[in-house]
Order: sequence, then structure tokens, then C-alpha cells
Amino acid sequence: MNVPRPGGGEIVALSFLLAFLLSAIPLPGWLDHFQPDWVVMVLIYWCMALPHRIGIGVGWLVGLLLDVARGALLGQHALALAVVAYLTLQAYRRIRVVPPWQQTFSILIFLLIKQFLVFWISGVIGYPPRDWWYLAPALGGIAMWPLLFVILRDTRRYFQIS
Repeated sequence: MNVPRPGGGEIVALSFLLAFLLSAIPLPGWLDHFQPDWVVMVLIYWCMALPHRIGIGVGWLVGLLLDVARGALLGQHALALAVVAYLTLQAYRRIRVVPPWQQTFSILIFLLIKQFLVFWISGVIGYPPRDWWYLAPALGGIAMWPLLFVILRDTRRYFQIS
């Protein structure tokens, strides 16, 4: 008996929902500074895995949802995620052929670009960052990238998303 499997769109949307939930979970004490930017990492993965389906528009939409969830200036994260999606789409052929631990260098660059864009916009509107802790989520992100990559890759293969 064949069990019907959900289409790819539902699984991708569910992965973004889980990323939003993971972003909302507070971490203890000093570790809170290193909370990975789960939404951006999930976007990067899907842009690499499904470049014909997930792109700049999805990055913009997810960024708007992130702006609403975090109470940020509307469009702040949307712009940053659209830029990250664009850069990922430009480089995905080179990135996805290397092992996940080597991908972390490219992912670090993408996460830092996202952080700099968000805080540049914050500075322009009068809320400059007070210290260098705003770079810490990028470090947490590269620490979690290999695990996230394997989980999402296995999920994509299991549900035969293409």
C-alpha cells in the first residue's frame, strides 16, 4: 500500500515554520548571543537545493514575516534575505558540491552579509548596534549548519522533493 506523501511545498513551508519557532526559543545566558539565524539558514539551504523553486521572492516574503515576528522595521529583514537569496542563487553550483563542513565558510559569508545589512539599516534609522555581539549569530549558525544541512537533505530525499 502506497502512503501518499505531501508535495514539496508543504514540507518547505513546514521547515520555515520550524525555523521561526526555533528562532523564538530563548537560549540560556551568554549562549543567547549565539542563537543561530535559523530562518536564513533554511532559506540558504532551499535556495541551494531547489534553485528553480525557491529564490529572491521567497526570501523577500520570509523576510517580511521575520520583520513582523521580530517587530523590526518593515522591509529590513526582507531586503537582507532577498540579497542572501540572490547571492546563494549565484553561487549554489559551487557550494553544494562540497561537503557540509566546507560549506560553512560560504554560509558564514552569507550570514555576515545578512547581519551587516540588518544593522546598517538599523543604524540609518537611528538604532546603531552598541557592541560587536551582533556578529555572534553568524558563529552560532556555522556551528549548526552541518547538522541542519543533513536534516533538511534527508527530509528532501525522504519526501522526494525536487
